[in-house]
Amino acid sequence: MSRCSSWPTVSAWKCARCRSRWSTATCRRCGSSVTAGNWCSTWAASGPGRCSAAIRTDSRARFRVAVADLDTIFKAYDIRGIVGSEIDAEACFAIGAAFGGHGRDHGAARIAVGRDMRPDGADLSAAFCRGATAAGVDVVDIGMCATEMVYFASGLLDIPGAMFTASHNPVGYNGIKLCGPGASPIGAGTGLEHIKARALSGPPRAATAGAVARRDLLDRYVEHVLSFVSPGALQPLRLAVDTANGMGGLVAPAVFDRLPFTVDYLHPELDGTFPNHPADPLKPENLRDVQDRVEAVSADAGLAFDGDADRVFVVDELSRPLSGSLTAALIATVMLERDPGATVVHNVICSRALEEVVEELGGRTVRTRVGHSFMKQAMASSRAVFGGEHSGHYYFRDNYGADSAMIAVMVVLEALSRHDGNLSDLAAPLDRYAASGEINTEVPDRSGAIGRVAAAFADCEQDRLDGLTVDCGRWWFNLRPSNTEPLLRLNLESSDPAGMAARVTEVLGLISPEAERIGGARP
Repeated sequence: MSRCSSWPTVSAWKCARCRSRWSTATCRRCGSSVTAGNWCSTWAASGPGRCSAAIRTDSRARFRVAVADLDTIFKAYDIRGIVGSEIDAEACFAIGAAFGGHGRDHGAARIAVGRDMRPDGADLSAAFCRGATAAGVDVVDIGMCATEMVYFASGLLDIPGAMFTASHNPVGYNGIKLCGPGASPIGAGTGLEHIKARALSGPPRAATAGAVARRDLLDRYVEHVLSFVSPGALQPLRLAVDTANGMGGLVAPAVFDRLPFTVDYLHPELDGTFPNHPADPLKPENLRDVQDRVEAVSADAGLAFDGDADRVFVVDELSRPLSGSLTAALIATVMLERDPGATVVHNVICSRALEEVVEELGGRTVRTRVGHSFMKQAMASSRAVFGGEHSGHYYFRDNYGADSAMIAVMVVLEALSRHDGNLSDLAAPLDRYAASGEINTEVPDRSGAIGRVAAAFADCEQDRLDGLTVDCGRWWFNLRPSNTEPLLRLNLESSDPAGMAARVTEVLGLISPEAERIGGARP
């Protein structure tokens, strides 16, 4: 039997779930006195540190100790954690109430809420909606959807949005991506810390509760996606599409069924246990199924989506993956043809080729930090027509500045349809550098390691926009710390493929000669 986390072993007790401390020997959830020999009868024996008593939300003090560890689940760009031990219905109620209250204080009378196919998404999102309505806002429930559909709803209705997803994380995780009205970013520095503080303090109930209304926006979303291309220009292409049991299994057929494509789907069933392979197309091993299918059916292109279908990687007719930077460069050429002289945003780890292509076409580039909130801020401030990340996120001005994998796919497929040749021919002029892929190194003293690297390359041009970027002319690299782990992430690119490995070895040796490496040579 497990005992209550407020068991009096010291003068102050610490809740194992929310890390709050108090100085009484009473379980704040069930009210039992916790003294020697007195066990909490409602304690869940199968889950240490978790009382199964019903949560009470009528007292702000009780509310504070009834949620999961918010310090753990609030990240730099979103909210994410392990279901049960880190994020649960009580936590989602608290966050929903905080998000609803935050929106109400900024003039929003309603919010949009969606979820992906993860098994616990329905329960967690329902708890979030109860919290939001308790805070006095109405909820537009768009049901199971891709993340970009929440951005679309937020932009279309000009209301804040919340999407329940853990993206490419494995089964057992879930989380929440938040945005403000018009799909504006919410992250560190743009409101996420205020929402966390409200959740921790236990926002009071509103005098009048809000209501939940279900709304189906799939058809409106499909029409929006198709507005970025001329459907009549699309050729009868053969496609291989791996949706990895994620939400691409909903949105891809909804779009492609209206077009003259022959589509071979892989793993289209919505299954948040990911029975076939992880829904992370950034890892080469998760592209093998779509690469094999492209070869087997002689497809013109292959597509691989992540779990919430807001990222996509493209495979050419030779079964070779295009990097996120290469796909971004291809999309940028199309967007600049439509809007000459426009601005394109990219982050610090995108290929130098993207910047070169944009400038060659008469466009302007804006470089920003890695992360969707930084990309969206840069898109808005520069009024950029397009933005690309190496990770497979693609942002469009006319999509409320938000990212959309399906819009990116349609732009690429229209470009291929108009091109007199194959996808590999279309992409070849844009593929100019050898890249290391992202290599992660576990380093206890990350600032010290960055300092050593900076000193070693003092003769090269450097900046600290996001970590350390060093430009040595024919080769360059970015070294930046992870937001959640004791890791340094290295991305290196060189115009000399034969010499790239030696450059990578040189930089890694400066970071930590004995450290364990993770990753590298990714698309």
